[in-house]
Amino acid sequence: MSKRDIVLTNVTVVQLLRQPCPGEENAETPPGRASEGSRGAGIAGSEPPSESVPARDGTGGKGRAAAGGRGSSIRSRFPPSLPLTPAPLLEGPHVTHFSPILSSACWLRILRTTPHPLSLNRFGRIGRLVLRACMEKGVKVVAVNDPFIDPEYMVYLFKYDSTHGQYKGTVEYKNGRLVVDKQEISIFQCKQPRDIPWKSVGSPFVVESTGVFLSLEETSVSGRGVQGWLGVGWWWHSKHLMNSRHQCSFLLPQNHIKAGALRVVICAPSPDAPTFVMGVNEKDYNPDSMKIVSNASCTTNCLAPLAKVIHERFGIVEGLMTTVHSYTATQKTVDGPSNKAWRDGRGAHQNIIPASTGAAKAVGKVIPALKGKLTGTAFRVPTPDVSVVDLTCRLAQPTPYSAIKDAIKAEAKGRMAGILAYTEDEVVSTDFISNTHSSIFDAKAGIALNDNFVKLISWYDNEYGYSHRVVDLLSYMFSRDN
Repeated sequence: MSKRDIVLTNVTVVQLLRQPCPGEENAETPPGRASEGSRGAGIAGSEPPSESVPARDGTGGKGRAAAGGRGSSIRSRFPPSLPLTPAPLLEGPHVTHFSPILSSACWLRILRTTPHPLSLNRFGRIGRLVLRACMEKGVKVVAVNDPFIDPEYMVYLFKYDSTHGQYKGTVEYKNGRLVVDKQEISIFQCKQPRDIPWKSVGSPFVVESTGVFLSLEETSVSGRGVQGWLGVGWWWHSKHLMNSRHQCSFLLPQNHIKAGALRVVICAPSPDAPTFVMGVNEKDYNPDSMKIVSNASCTTNCLAPLAKVIHERFGIVEGLMTTVHSYTATQKTVDGPSNKAWRDGRGAHQNIIPASTGAAKAVGKVIPALKGKLTGTAFRVPTPDVSVVDLTCRLAQPTPYSAIKDAIKAEAKGRMAGILAYTEDEVVSTDFISNTHSSIFDAKAGIALNDNFVKLISWYDNEYGYSHRVVDLLSYMFSRDN
């Protein structure tokens, strides 16, 4: 059943959410532990940093053919010095030093020694790609909860992806479980986080990817989000649903913890949860007090590493950010009603749509020195994946553009390897589909008016790169907890 097929009244919404979880009666029997799949041996995007963006070599399981597809053509355009298989990051000249901000070598060591299981709440766009990322990184996934997708349809949606290609491993529905690369994954279909039997699968770290459970406060839960999660077609239902604090109490992300989850990562900006961007401020994570955290947005994950390098090296006095962003599932294929922002209701495939974004302001959450110095806007464009950030800023220290390029190149080879990348190739957006970096600086696309006023351009796969950072953050949290 798709979300758009669910048409509910205000009363029915509350009744539906309070139904018991299907399969809850059998939740006390833990699922069998399958052995790790062979895909866990390598990490996508783990090639040694270079002056160009690592090519999609197919070893990361991104769903591209080994030859004859887009992956092979783009690979041929990068320098021959780039290895076509993941290099061991625990040794080699590219591992220059360890710092409070983890290097790629540190992440690989963490991922190879992370036994704690992960679970997904919602098997939507990000949830499915997080599962792909887990398979690539060898991270164990023990459960998926989604009340609106039939298990056999889960298999289809995970196997076939119009953007990232067909999954190259095995996936099937067998004995009541989703089986991916011989790894058994329990399936729950609970509408309330408090009813999901997380304890039955080992009290996992939970990836909260519904886009609904964003706030730690009852009164801050988004009515628009609840509307999207429930499939309610009109704002009226969610508006009246949210009027009661009593009714909303079951929508809190804390209910994952009450249901047995050990930690929760929210795959969206949160108004009050601690926010972390890998490569920027993950060292601030406190395992004693932070059980629920936010991984910010894909755009913040692109902008923050770039802003960190520029601010630490040269100082940012003030700046404006524009993201040219691919359309997403929340937009409409044809014109339709959108009460919050009228332009958002116009056809996504037909228009360039100005939109709001809090991504630039959110940088102030992860880099406090930049609070109040950055703001931004967005344009939604008719492309299915890959977006680009345009950061225009005034520098405190006069700096030639060549020095800025050198600084970013050095960081991409050093402490931000795997997060920040650098390229001088004549690239376009499709060249970055399935790229696992958070931010790929395009040296040839940037310009400088003078030594104090510059425009910097950085690409990002707003789906795939972000999904990999979710897994990295969870793995980092586990390493700190232990």
